[in-house]
Amino acid sequence: MVRCGGPKTTQGGDVGDANANVIETRGLTRTFGGFVAVKDVDFAVRKHALHALIGPNGAGKSTLFNLLTRFLPATRGTIVYRGTDVTRTPPATLARRGMVRSFQISSVFPHLTTHENVRIALQSRHRETFAFWRADRSLKHYDEEVRTLLADVGLEPYAQRLATELPYGRKRALELATTLAMQPDVILLDEPMAGMGQEDIARTAELIRRVGEGRTILMVEHNLSVVADICDRITVLRRGEIIAEGSYAEVSADPEVRQAYIGSDHD
Repeated sequence: MVRCGGPKTTQGGDVGDANANVIETRGLTRTFGGFVAVKDVDFAVRKHALHALIGPNGAGKSTLFNLLTRFLPATRGTIVYRGTDVTRTPPATLARRGMVRSFQISSVFPHLTTHENVRIALQSRHRETFAFWRADRSLKHYDEEVRTLLADVGLEPYAQRLATELPYGRKRALELATTLAMQPDVILLDEPMAGMGQEDIARTAELIRRVGEGRTILMVEHNLSVVADICDRITVLRRGEIIAEGSYAEVSADPEVRQAYIGSDHD
């Protein structure tokens, strides 16, 4: 069942308002030589929404993610986060302000335990990243928070397993735990279901729904069943431009969307 999104709010709304825009872009554009990857995108994500970004391969979804999180500089345009212009804010500073992203490629430390991976994320939040060399007993003050985070994503039984030994779906859950360790207000998930079997997809979708309570989530996802089931609002990109936005029912009924994306895969 799709939970339909309400109408757009005005730009620069008070982030204390439940319907305020947390992320906004105005005329956001990125070119690579003569190729326009993202073109004049005006985009908004409401506070506490679970918002999906979909489109065919090459639509510019990952480029837009990289622009929003400042891993790529914009050629032109503006990015606003919580009412502040962050168009030139460094990625690490943006993450400390509460916008944290995942990547398509696993970013955990494979030869550390699940517990140690989450603890390192907590150390990073507390600016103790280089304390990894200290004896475990000196880092015990993190243990309770690590256990809580692992319980939140269903990984408590795997606490002492090396990350490289985890099943793929559990490894993605670990990545989510390390993201949550940063205490984000906004989480950007880049294809969180990629490479998963059906059982892992169902588990991860429910996990995203649960951790999204009280947070804002923007996700790129190709699994349209997941998008239809858990997302409040959908934005469809084609060739770097937004062609539709609304609930899944609304965008899937749009003839231009069906031609560009949904229809090509589901005729």
